[in-house]
Amino acid sequence: MSYSHLTITDRIKIETYLESGLKPCQIASKLGVHKSPISRELRRCQKGYSAALAQEQYDHRAKQKGRKSCLTPKLKKEIKNGLKSSWSPEQIYGRYQLGQKLMVAFKTIYNWLYAGLIVLDLSALRRKGKTRQPKETRGRFRISTLIAKRPKEIRNRETFGHWELDTVVSSRGKSKGCLVTFLE
Repeated sequence: MSYSHLTITDRIKIETYLESGLKPCQIASKLGVHKSPISRELRRCQKGYSAALAQEQYDHRAKQKGRKSCLTPKLKKEIKNGLKSSWSPEQIYGRYQLGQKLMVAFKTIYNWLYAGLIVLDLSALRRKGKTRQPKETRGRFRISTLIAKRPKEIRNRETFGHWELDTVVSSRGKSKGCLVTFLE
């Protein structure tokens, strides 16, 4: 069996099966998982099992995991003061590095600013720069049949109903204009 987390529907089924009197190993076989995650799930809820409460605890634990931030209130105040004095994050990093204070990389300061962990208007940065644009997520068209590989009667254009099309996308301006040509 592959490893996977229990979902809310799994937890609702566990709650239903428990109310009907099934044992943890029977519940595991009905859900198609090993008995260990079921018994661990039941062990976490001491005062009777509730699917909603178990899911809430799971979501809370999932949110808490990961590396802890080293952004302390003192460090946040020092960074804010530096930015208000019109220093760049690079200058703040360099100044505190000279003073042998524990400091994070300037890229981390930028990341904290973009994430909103340090609440400050981004116009306070010396160089405004371009805002981050999301990557293009749309796919590209696949050419299904090349013109050279079509049957001979289609290439000679002897029969009706076989279309060719081509597109040209303009690189001018903000909105990319597109020219489409259809040929029968």
